[in-house]
Amino acid sequence: MEIEKPPGDIVEPSVTVVDICDPTTVNAGIELIDQDAVQLQSKPLRARRVITRLETATVMFHSCNLRLRTATSVRKDFFAYVTFGPQAKGTVNGLAVRPGLMLAVAPETEVRFVVDAGWEAICFLLPPHDINVHLNARQREGEFHIPQGVEALQVDEAEARALFDWGKRLIDTAVLEPTLFNECMSGRAAAQVELLEILLATLDMARKYEPSRSDRTRQVQAHIVHIAEDHAQSLTGTSIYVTDLCRVAGVSERTLQYAFKEVLGLTPIAYLTRLRLHRVRQALLAAHPESTTISVEALRWGFWHFGEFARAYKDCFSELPSDTLRRKPS
Repeated sequence: MEIEKPPGDIVEPSVTVVDICDPTTVNAGIELIDQDAVQLQSKPLRARRVITRLETATVMFHSCNLRLRTATSVRKDFFAYVTFGPQAKGTVNGLAVRPGLMLAVAPETEVRFVVDAGWEAICFLLPPHDINVHLNARQREGEFHIPQGVEALQVDEAEARALFDWGKRLIDTAVLEPTLFNECMSGRAAAQVELLEILLATLDMARKYEPSRSDRTRQVQAHIVHIAEDHAQSLTGTSIYVTDLCRVAGVSERTLQYAFKEVLGLTPIAYLTRLRLHRVRQALLAAHPESTTISVEALRWGFWHFGEFARAYKDCFSELPSDTLRRKPS
């Protein structure tokens, strides 16, 4: 039986579908995760995010048609479990995505993905209390392992595929028939119980992923990129110099260049320039034309040559910065 909502109450829909064509707006409209994206190819972006809210758990689907770097963190009070589509290619904190790989992520923990074209992933977000209640009802208290940070798990390929397929069927049904979820609380509750059953059964079969030598090398390279990227973002209003990045990361120029090429497919300067262009775009999209100017925002992120900046901006986003600023902020 449905619970009546008081008149005037705003009820959030159980199913939300967002088609994303601008990486700088990827964080709009989501309340359970924080996400930042940088587009690594100058091609039209076609990404999709589908959120299906059950009783207290949430199932979130992501797909993408080109190469992106995303930094994603789960907000407090939720654990996240991530499974990947059979064609998904990319890395997670430098670790290559492959069949049978899963992630268990603690609240407020950041994960850095580099995703390639054809990417599909499903994230299951669950409050820890509900997991414990579910296990207690089955007299399995104490069996739940609390993830610390980001944990890579290895499960049987068939088990991982079954979990992904279950989530994809749920998402596909939600997209085709959203009223089944928006108007039926009992259906959402039943789907959540089924989710807990299949997820916990899969986790029972999981073991800690043991990285290979090449995995460890790529993880070190990803860490170098992470340090350099964070340093570059902290230095607004100044130019980026490779020597400074090498000093902060504690590596040689050759090692820095190789790490960026291996992880992101771009040189350090090419990637960090693109990152700063994304930051300028975010500021222009959020501003009223009277509240700022293009030159102010360009200078804030270290772009001194406005002609070169405009050309780079258009190459990255297929429009001039003046076109962006004229839009009303959303």
